[in-house]
Amino acid sequence: MTETTTDADARRADARTLAALLRTVRAQTLAIFADYARAIPTLTVPFEPELNPPLWELGHVGWFPEFWTVRNSAWRHGAAADPAAPRSPPRLPGADALYNSSTVPHAQRWSLTLPSADDTHALLARQLDDTLRLLTQAGPDDDSLYFFRLALLHEAMHVEAAIYMAQALGVALRIAGRQPNPLPAPKVLTLGAQSVVLGSAATGFAFDNEVPARSVALDAFRIDAQPLRWREYLPFVEAGCYAHAQLWTPAGQRWLRQHAPQAPRFLRRAGSGWQQQRLGQWEPLDLDDAASHLTCHEAEAWCAWAGRRLPSEAEWECAARTAGPAFHWGEVWEWTSSTFAPYPGFVAHPYRDYSKPWFGTRRTLRGASSMTSAVMRSPSYRNFFPPERNDIEAGFRTCALD
Repeated sequence: MTETTTDADARRADARTLAALLRTVRAQTLAIFADYARAIPTLTVPFEPELNPPLWELGHVGWFPEFWTVRNSAWRHGAAADPAAPRSPPRLPGADALYNSSTVPHAQRWSLTLPSADDTHALLARQLDDTLRLLTQAGPDDDSLYFFRLALLHEAMHVEAAIYMAQALGVALRIAGRQPNPLPAPKVLTLGAQSVVLGSAATGFAFDNEVPARSVALDAFRIDAQPLRWREYLPFVEAGCYAHAQLWTPAGQRWLRQHAPQAPRFLRRAGSGWQQQRLGQWEPLDLDDAASHLTCHEAEAWCAWAGRRLPSEAEWECAARTAGPAFHWGEVWEWTSSTFAPYPGFVAHPYRDYSKPWFGTRRTLRGASSMTSAVMRSPSYRNFFPPERNDIEAGFRTCALD
């Protein structure tokens, strides 16, 4: 996605900037939904664990800021707010029973009786007006602006989710753009032993899993300057390594048995070359693009084949903060060797279901992808998914074993 806004604009934005960003991300949401409606007039998609009904998604992104700002009597208290504080009724009666992702089971979302697309559009417009009106009453402090910043970043996440859902469904989107290939870079960066501060220590907004910031001592390590390219990954595929069980972890072997892949998702042979599917269109594979839509199992198997390893998330963040422009990131989410876990001293923020339920069950990814909104790009941001997910635009970079 091509935008000039930066992550800092969102995390430390004042009320005026936030209002503009909220309008921008809403325009992106509506543009994507229009493409869905054009491609799937019934807005009916198959039940899959990685998908959501598009009409439910649209209603949810309108419900979320209303729930946490307009209806929330404790909104001025920011991250310290009581999540159970009294709330005023929603504009749409019964909206909590439809759109609260914390209480509405995923599978149930396909059987809900939802407002029509036209009614949902009208509701979103009123909800955004309500949020922007309340924003004019916010003070300049971080607590007063916390839930508005959260609402912005939450909707930006759902914009990205809608794009990778479109990729899975083969839906063409006009909003989705590709990032240019990075400039040539040294193949490996050498970083000396050091202590690095991880997480968000600055003023402004932080997700609860990014705080408190902590100092971590790292041994010297060598890390790729950019994510792995297709020209480096395809020899692994062409050597038949998807059939070489010894290269795969036990979890990777279970994934192989269940799915029997012979190549990465959205990739196919075309004569003597390869093609990649991007939002419903098959196109020649650019070997200099970052390898993408890979599971963590595939990343670990490639490392076993090549005699490399995945970086820890501490190593990744250290390189992103200290190596400057020589460390290229932002093309694909990057799998790390780290299990998603709380930093010491973790305290859940009011949106309780954001981080805590997923600790210990998912793998941490760092960076951003071409599908990621600019306001979400931060070296401290911790993305987290099950290691078998390949619908997200994820790849990896590696470190030397020694």
